[in-house]
Amino acid sequence: MNDQYDERPDPEPRFRVRARHTDTTLTVYQAYRPEIGRVAARTGRFPATWKRDRMTWINPSFLWMMYRCGWGTKENQETVLAVEITREGFLWALRHACLPHYVPELHPDRAAWQRQLRRAPARVQWDPERYLRFTALPHRSLQLGLAGEAAARYADEWIVGIEDVTPLATEIHGLVRAGKPDRAARLLPVERPYPLDDEVLAHLRA
Repeated sequence: MNDQYDERPDPEPRFRVRARHTDTTLTVYQAYRPEIGRVAARTGRFPATWKRDRMTWINPSFLWMMYRCGWGTKENQETVLAVEITREGFLWALRHACLPHYVPELHPDRAAWQRQLRRAPARVQWDPERYLRFTALPHRSLQLGLAGEAAARYADEWIVGIEDVTPLATEIHGLVRAGKPDRAARLLPVERPYPLDDEVLAHLRA
């Protein structure tokens, strides 16, 4: 069984990005209603019905997205997408992101954080990573919210490819429900630590 998903004492640092990645791209996950998700997977771009004026959240963790969308069973989240984006785009988003809450150790004062929040086109949240059965892990999974300029860059510049991975989600879910976690774990995307300089995340570690 892949140690990444084994229910053992947690070896991970609390804040670290883990992702399926290549030398030039990394993969993030989203879930949409079929009218959007299927078109995006077929064309490689989000359709006109995709709302650019709303914040869109992406996550490099397959299991966290499965937790969020209930393995693609929740209403309006029935189509699970693996979106491959450029490393440059991901790095730009992190450098222009802000935490959605005030942290005294990171912000001079609450007013300074609020000014930064109003200007930032991206948000970072750190939520507990999940096991196959959605038990919370001690380490965190990065969620990246994109709005305004960041959402436009994501849709128009960063996307390299979009794949509908709903069948994979359904298959893994079926194995989990059947009490076969070892077989389920072998199907999970391999997510490795993603190389980032410390300074990139310094302002985002909650």
